[in-house]
Amino acid sequence: MTALTALAAETPSLVQSVDWLAIAPVAITAAVGLAVLVADLFVPAHRKAVLGWVSVAGLAAATAALLPLRAGDRTTFCLTGDPAACSYTADHFALVVQFLVLAGALVTALLSVTAIRDARMPAGEYWFLLLSSAAGAALLPASRDLATLIVALEVASLPAFALVGMRRGDRLSSEAALKFFLSSVTATAVSLMGVSFVYAATGSLHLTQVADRLEDVPGQLDTLAVAGVALTLVGFAFKTAAVPFHFWVPDTYVGAPLPIAGYLSVIGKAVGFTGLVLVTVIAFPAYSDIWGPALAVLAALTMTLGNAAALRQSADRPNSAVRLLAWSSVGQAGYLLVPIAAAAYSGRDQIGATVAYALMYAAVNLGAFAVAALVARTKPLHRISDYRGLYAQRPLAALSLAFFLLCLAGLPPGIIGLFAKVTVFRSAVDAGLGWLAVVMAVNVVLALYYYLKWTALLFRTPDADAEAPAARTKAPWPVTAAIALTAATALLLSGAPQLVLRFATGSLFPQ
Repeated sequence: MTALTALAAETPSLVQSVDWLAIAPVAITAAVGLAVLVADLFVPAHRKAVLGWVSVAGLAAATAALLPLRAGDRTTFCLTGDPAACSYTADHFALVVQFLVLAGALVTALLSVTAIRDARMPAGEYWFLLLSSAAGAALLPASRDLATLIVALEVASLPAFALVGMRRGDRLSSEAALKFFLSSVTATAVSLMGVSFVYAATGSLHLTQVADRLEDVPGQLDTLAVAGVALTLVGFAFKTAAVPFHFWVPDTYVGAPLPIAGYLSVIGKAVGFTGLVLVTVIAFPAYSDIWGPALAVLAALTMTLGNAAALRQSADRPNSAVRLLAWSSVGQAGYLLVPIAAAAYSGRDQIGATVAYALMYAAVNLGAFAVAALVARTKPLHRISDYRGLYAQRPLAALSLAFFLLCLAGLPPGIIGLFAKVTVFRSAVDAGLGWLAVVMAVNVVLALYYYLKWTALLFRTPDADAEAPAARTKAPWPVTAAIALTAATALLLSGAPQLVLRFATGSLFPQ
């Protein structure tokens, strides 16, 4: 017995401690999702709206749970033999992205309250899927091993497939969900194969250990490691809608309920960029000579193709407004890729430029979709021409949309859009990627055309058969609240751009 006691004392414990405060934002979101799903069984049909407000409150609570973590120095689920190797890290990078995800999901939830009722979608399933996807998206930036990364990616993605196809009986919705599902599953399979190759070459899944072991890979395993790095990036490149993995975007946005299209354009991209950042600058810095040039080329192709396709949208074509926002999001993805590519040449501190740009983009793009949801209540064809003379009918909505479009274009008074673009441009120049900076400058000029054309349309004289002001429907207050929230955020950031640009000037990762 004494010998057994001594042996037990010498054997390290395999039980990992859990920091519940660190995981609170993710846990609250997931718990509220499960609670809503169970409550749906007992809430009568005429009271289903309660589920929506419970979901909104849950997302607000999850966002507030980030406040005690502001120091950004908490880790949990660490190896008992190597405390530095942890599966969950609440550093500044994770907290900023979690704020983006949860706040974006909160705006989506506000837009969804009326959308569910109007489209007669099943409330319980909708809210459970939205909260589940948000929980996975919030888990991903704090994940620090490849297994947790892939699980978080799929938890964020799988509910999104169902949300896209939630409008039952709608051919476009079903087609969009199927296309999104098949292409995403293929990308995930490729990425999983890449993770298995990396594990075979390094013997570890923790990002810090993978980085150390890739520095000295045996010669016979080098090809396997290179293939693993390349394949792992594919899944995350798909989520960012980077060319040539972008083909699902326009049809998916058109077929999805409008709040979900906005959700995919912001939170879906945050998932992809977060995963891409973690695997490149933390796990694979040893192979920066491979992924750096590859991401630079992807950035150039993505912004160019996205803006070129947005230029071709016809104002009178059904769904042209949603398609323009979809192609615009592809072009914006190209800008977001620039600092990640630059990190291969001048260090991972460049990642802050991507984070700063993503925060600006999230606020204004969700705002644009919120205005689109308001206009679609009386003009469901989603045409750009439907916005002609919007100022005469809904002046505050028109001014908000004009401001959002100017921010995306990078023109005053959208100061935050201008500063964010300058920050990204500077990251390319500092990294010695002059050619990429030139490509970005050309694309910014190209994008001005379609952003300004749409903005000008808002203030033109309405068509003779346009909706009369007296006959227009009253805007639901949740939609108005979503527009007001995003507009106030964009105005605040334009008045005090240092609130987000400060992330571009320092390191978001522990040194």
